Amino acid sequence: MISRAYTVAFQGVEARPVEVQCAVAPGLPAFSIVGLPDKAVSEARERVRSAFAAMSIALPSKRITVNLSPADLPKEGSHFDLPIALALLAAIEVIPSEAASETIALGELSLDGTLIPVVGALPAAMTAASEDRLLLCPKASGAEAAWVDAARVIGAASLIDVVRHFTGKMPLPQATAGEVHDDTGTRDLRDVKGQERAKRALEIAAAGRHHILMVGPPGSGKSMLAARLPTILPPLTAAEALETSMIQSLCGLIEDGGINRSRPFREPHHTASMAAIVGGGRRAQPGEISLAHNGVLFLDELPEFARPVLETLRQPLETGEVMVARANAHVKYPSRFMLVAAANPCKCGHLADPARACSRAPLCAEDYMGRISGPLMDRFDLRIDVPPVSYDDLTLPAAAEGSAEILQRVETARARQERRFSDHPGAQQNADAEGALLEDIAVLDTESREMMQRAADRFALTARGYHRVLRVARTIADLEGEPEILRPHVAEALGFRLAG
Repeated sequence: MISRAYTVAFQGVEARPVEVQCAVAPGLPAFSIVGLPDKAVSEARERVRSAFAAMSIALPSKRITVNLSPADLPKEGSHFDLPIALALLAAIEVIPSEAASETIALGELSLDGTLIPVVGALPAAMTAASEDRLLLCPKASGAEAAWVDAARVIGAASLIDVVRHFTGKMPLPQATAGEVHDDTGTRDLRDVKGQERAKRALEIAAAGRHHILMVGPPGSGKSMLAARLPTILPPLTAAEALETSMIQSLCGLIEDGGINRSRPFREPHHTASMAAIVGGGRRAQPGEISLAHNGVLFLDELPEFARPVLETLRQPLETGEVMVARANAHVKYPSRFMLVAAANPCKCGHLADPARACSRAPLCAEDYMGRISGPLMDRFDLRIDVPPVSYDDLTLPAAAEGSAEILQRVETARARQERRFSDHPGAQQNADAEGALLEDIAVLDTESREMMQRAADRFALTARGYHRVLRVARTIADLEGEPEILRPHVAEALGFRLAG
């Protein structure tokens, strides 16, 4: 007799169904797992054997074979423990085989039969809903998986609870979704003294999801400004929160099953490797650019990052996704993020201060900023100089306008973009518009076209630079509530494009 249970194998944010087949046949006593398992999956037989012993369930003195189908799909992770135990329980007739075959299970077993939470419960729940099967997971993972309304989710604390549930002695209740978290904190743009031009640039970037580069000496407030950018970003929509949480679920970043509606803000150190930023490693895990999906990726001290790491950002910035290619896996992750970068003008950071500038100026600045390639620099929509804050600015009272007031304008501008792109599923904000769509939404009048012509001739704007100016001008017009792009909007967009 062959019993069946089901589980999933993760490929990127996709959870592919895996059939767990268990056969108990006459022969020398053995317990083997086949179907391209990794070391963690192969070790499951020892955990299952010990958990059965703790429950006083004796394994038959026969040959036990567990096959993970499809056999050519790599199986990685400890979450295969529970489905293997479930299929074996059905094979030795401890639980009904029909109940096991209607269940997608994932969970790690301890030696005493306790179920340990695993990563990936949210993508697994999506697969269970599409397959119309029950999802069985550890109790600690139930609140996370229950966010998928279409899935039936039950969480068990131990393997004995699973047996009692399927035998009808003590049915388990359906899991309930965790709480919604909001990590906005107490930061506010009102805390920033001076830097009005930088605040304006952040407002435009937030409204249209534009990439921004801030250049200024140490202590001018670049990191402070970037840290307060999430306070002027609208919360994630339900669809965006689920999409973002699926990536976080694969990395074990969801706490207590709660979904976070605040946009991600990732700030990796400049010593981070390429695998940490883009994704990779032995299991082709998502990197920082995918964890920042629908949010902000802040790269402080941009020229200090390794040149190959920075160059790998070019393709995700354009396409909104990244392909992590390894010898044993080709995995695609979403990575539509807003890039915010900060840099000193030179290695010592005091290029503009005549009293402190080094003797190598301006070559020092050229060498330092030259670490950022032209193609990557061309992908920044907004470039601003952040000058030092004077003592007089620091002694001024707090600004009357804070994050709450700016957020209202940003939300209004994004609402206009949502209506504009309602018939274009590939675009959400102005930064996504390209081709014929960009031409339709960014029509210039005669004065604006003449200004763009002069700027293109004098400053040698590339085609990408021209299109990015159009997108920024469209966003500025949205913030002003103007249906058409006017000359002042183009002038301001060019000012931010040509700075630095």
